[in-house]
Amino acid sequence: MANLIRMPQRELRDPEADPHFHEEWLVTNGLGGYASGTVSGAITRRYHGLLIAALSNPLGRFMMLNGLSERLRLPDRSVVYTGAEELAGIAPEHTLAAEFELEAGLPVWRYRIQSFLLEKRLLLLYRQNTVHLSYRLLSGSGDLRLGLRPAVQFRPHDAPVNAADTERYSLHVTEDQFEIRAHEGLPVLRLMIRGESSAFTFDRKQTSSVPYSAERNRGYEWRGSLWSPGYFRCDLSPGSTTTLIASTESWETICALFPDDAAEAEIDRRELLIAAADPRSPRELVLAADQFLITPVGRVEDAARARAAGGEIRTVIAGYHWFTDWGRDTMIALEGLTLVTGRKNEAAWILNTFAHYIRDGLIPNLFPEGGKDGLYHTADATLWFFHAIHRYVEATGDRATLKLLLPKLTGIIDHHIEGTRFGIGMDPADSLLRQGQHGYQLTWMDAKVGDWVVTPRRGKAVEINALWYNALRLLERWLREEQQDERAARLAAIAQRLRESFNQRFWFAEGGYLYDVVDTEAGGDDDACRPNQVLAISLDHPVLDPSHWAPVLDVVTEKLLTPVGLRSLAPGHPDYKPRYYGDLRSRDAAYHQGTVWAWLIGPYIDAWLKVHPGDPSAARKFLTGLVPHLDEQCIGSISEVFDAEPPYTPRGCIAQAWSVAEVLRCWVKTAA
Repeated sequence: MANLIRMPQRELRDPEADPHFHEEWLVTNGLGGYASGTVSGAITRRYHGLLIAALSNPLGRFMMLNGLSERLRLPDRSVVYTGAEELAGIAPEHTLAAEFELEAGLPVWRYRIQSFLLEKRLLLLYRQNTVHLSYRLLSGSGDLRLGLRPAVQFRPHDAPVNAADTERYSLHVTEDQFEIRAHEGLPVLRLMIRGESSAFTFDRKQTSSVPYSAERNRGYEWRGSLWSPGYFRCDLSPGSTTTLIASTESWETICALFPDDAAEAEIDRRELLIAAADPRSPRELVLAADQFLITPVGRVEDAARARAAGGEIRTVIAGYHWFTDWGRDTMIALEGLTLVTGRKNEAAWILNTFAHYIRDGLIPNLFPEGGKDGLYHTADATLWFFHAIHRYVEATGDRATLKLLLPKLTGIIDHHIEGTRFGIGMDPADSLLRQGQHGYQLTWMDAKVGDWVVTPRRGKAVEINALWYNALRLLERWLREEQQDERAARLAAIAQRLRESFNQRFWFAEGGYLYDVVDTEAGGDDDACRPNQVLAISLDHPVLDPSHWAPVLDVVTEKLLTPVGLRSLAPGHPDYKPRYYGDLRSRDAAYHQGTVWAWLIGPYIDAWLKVHPGDPSAARKFLTGLVPHLDEQCIGSISEVFDAEPPYTPRGCIAQAWSVAEVLRCWVKTAA
């Protein structure tokens, strides 16, 4: 994959008119922190910044260094800027043309002006809240003077851009160490520049009304202020390098590694990741997968407990920029993120982390930003937990971990049989699993605006019962392997009755596909054609009778399949929305009402290969539409959702864990 992007000198301020405003990059630090922006340098989101630090609870992820104005003075004393004119207060015609690409997943910009070629690289140190921005003059006649003006607005990373007070910052300097402080209780931003002939000029400025165009389009506050203490400057001769370091770590940690050593260590780490992965894995997706696997810094008790047991704490960020770790997303993504990439120890740590949080037969739906206690409003995450454990044991043969988890798994099933929170429980009349409580959205189709649950799906949902059957059969097998035959026989009887009920109740003969929900809250059955029915075929223990596999797959292929995933609702339905756009209410109204989800291509391919066994190379064609997407939106990653109609514009989170994981898993699965 090339992912080389050439950006001409900008002449337009309208974000919709400049494609480079929509091309973004992302670098993460293994803690949940990140740096992100547009390849053009323009700041368009509240989440765009050069250091979003992952801090201990209750702070969570915090915007620490929003941007950097980069000014170049040439030997003839003319001045140009590399971008981010919002910070510099200059017109876009004074910005440079540039090239952008990823090298080992890390962003590199190259700027050409007269005889000069300047290279910029950005690096986040692994498991540190530290960013290095390195500038190297590759060629030219004479010296360039580089000016770097940092701009800050300390705030939670998802806080409105007008939320922070920019009047209370102060700068403290000790020799070559600079610290920006705000009010008590907030972290300190430490700055240092490493390079020859460098200096700092105190020149305090506040920029007002910085426009965040993506936030305006999403219906949020879109104008905010940034504060700058002054600017660094240094002289670059051909072959020389200057690095600006920004961090919330201690000075001892910051100074422990020289920039060149830090860069070499990170490149080595990334090459080891690629070497450990299945050799059929695309490099880009292996590196993209790494972005979501984190050591959460805020959950100190969890870390202590895990280390006492000889392990570590790991979890999965569901998506950047705004998601935290979600149980459902983690269990769906676990195989692609960890098992395909050779990170089996981390898979076990993730499973053990979530196992600790089982309450009343449920794993958490999510951990809120800055919190340590999970929220449990989910009917399917716990059932996906069984799927993830099965894939882990199949890949590793780790029976010891399975044996340790077995009492918790039997407890989960018992709670589901007897009934647990949110109306989740087995109907003893037919063994189908029902769920639903007013005000809650318990399936993966979970959009909610205020009190409006867009797709409540209360009743007996098709994928919930496919997952329920799969979990019963898996536990039955594991119990038999442990000679617990009596308990296994009880589960087998429930599963058999469930299968009979499912095939009797969910088959919608008139449409040739499966009902989405039966015994709905309003009464009757919901015949909306949705992708959820694919799970009745795709899972390791499919609940749907094989005689219905081909008809269901044909309908899904005809009505829901797109080049970038499956639609969440078939065109023609009264609630179908072709575009995911606008303010929060408009977006959530479309979120699961037609909008395409990339992760669903995984279950679709699994189902397709069951109907067409022995031809994985033919299934590969369902992934090819996502290859060009790796060079748009978030370069090198895969978006959360897409519009339901051509040109299938990417929307939502710019990098989504289960999107990357399922494409990576299926790419390997369909390798010739």
